[in-house]
Amino acid sequence: MMNRHLTNTTLVAALAALGLGLAAPAASAAGPTHDGPQNRLQDSVNAIQKTGTVGVLAQSTGPGGKRYATAGVADTATGEAVRAGDRFRIASTTKTFVATTVLQLAGEGRLSLDDTVEDLLPGVVKGNGNDGSKITVRQLLNHTSGLFNYTADFPEINSVDGFQADRYTTWTPSQLVAIAMKHAPDFEPGAKWAYSNTGYILAGMIIEKITDNSWQQEVTRRIIRPLGLRNTFAPNTYPRIPGRHLHGYSNFGNSGPTIDVTDFNPTAAGAAGAMISTTGDVTRFFSALLGGRLLHPAEMAEMKTTVRAPELDPVWPGASYGLGLMRIPLSCGGVYYSHAGDLAGYTTRDGVSADGRRAVVLEATGDGASDLSTELAQNALIDKELCATDGN
Repeated sequence: MMNRHLTNTTLVAALAALGLGLAAPAASAAGPTHDGPQNRLQDSVNAIQKTGTVGVLAQSTGPGGKRYATAGVADTATGEAVRAGDRFRIASTTKTFVATTVLQLAGEGRLSLDDTVEDLLPGVVKGNGNDGSKITVRQLLNHTSGLFNYTADFPEINSVDGFQADRYTTWTPSQLVAIAMKHAPDFEPGAKWAYSNTGYILAGMIIEKITDNSWQQEVTRRIIRPLGLRNTFAPNTYPRIPGRHLHGYSNFGNSGPTIDVTDFNPTAAGAAGAMISTTGDVTRFFSALLGGRLLHPAEMAEMKTTVRAPELDPVWPGASYGLGLMRIPLSCGGVYYSHAGDLAGYTTRDGVSADGRRAVVLEATGDGASDLSTELAQNALIDKELCATDGN
């Protein structure tokens, strides 16, 4: 939910607040590389940790099995080391769960991706040039709605003082959308691509309108329970991470001292980024999704139909965005799919092959480097693992 100290102004705009947290193509990470898949993964994790993160955890899964590597600490107060099963806030990876739920509803004939926001949520998107009758569900999910990103005008996630003042405040989806409605749209619906968390808050509201259940209940019923994701939660207002977990730390762009940001009322993120999980559960989710277990072929094809996001090219050349799913080129040829996320103190990165058979999920805590070195080291890990030819 915050800027990752990205220096390029276009990227700052695109990744502000809840942040895309997109996995990316090849980049060079510092540090030695040794033979063998476990050493390769550990070297990559060490390279990320050396850029200034507090803790790092990675899982790589493929035909050869699954491997973990860790570095740093889970809690600076106790000095406890990072462990493979630690839970963390997954931020915008939440969006893929929400988009999958919306697409399941579309597959059941309960809504159409071509329905407008006004059709489904009358009177919610209006004022200051905003017009819900011109915005479709598809445009909410692929970030072509033009709606102002509410987190760009949200002090809770933009400064230490703002976070401290409101970290336990409960926000309703309507309140979050109202923040966006104070601003004119960034462009006409469908005219271009620009990341907006507002679209996913509205998607959560649409799920509730169609099902009479909250988005959290539907994600739990449709995805979490069927897949046996025992360490994954879609919380309402509960501000803590249950069980063994990674603590998050941030100074919100040097706006004050670095603080522990672990406790946080997730309603500020809502359907755009409130969920909690582990590397193992995120792996199982993406593998099931890309493996065809959660969506029918028609809906999976819709999810994979992407639009170019050229403003991301400085760091992720060729990146494109589907319905809650990114498509990223690999250095070795082909592509992978992803949706990671940035929340204050937490960075989630992931990548999965088109058939769901190979997956990489990593988590880093703390703000990381003030330049792009943390991002590049994370990108390098994912690319190396997915391009490996040793059976993983």
